[in-house]
Amino acid sequence: MFRRDVKELKDLILRNLRQQGLETPLLQKRLMEAWPAVAGEAVSRYTLNTYIINQTLYVRLSVPALRADLSMRRHEFVQRLNEYVGNQVIADIRFC
Repeated sequence: MFRRDVKELKDLILRNLRQQGLETPLLQKRLMEAWPAVAGEAVSRYTLNTYIINQTLYVRLSVPALRADLSMRRHEFVQRLNEYVGNQVIADIRFC
């Protein structure tokens, strides 16, 4: 008898994405889509735009007072966003 090398589909897809260099952009997209869920409805209402450059998430806000408040909690947001995605995607957040 022969023995089959059975692998989960999830592992095969992730390996293929990693080989093609698409794993990081996929994780970044998932992280940016997670911002409203992690930040909450009140904060996401004032969020204009989110983007990632060099492992830093930039969040454009329409209210300067909110920007100052969230800047004090940025390490908490980094941790919660990375946990939500399940990988170390960002190292810092800048509110602008």
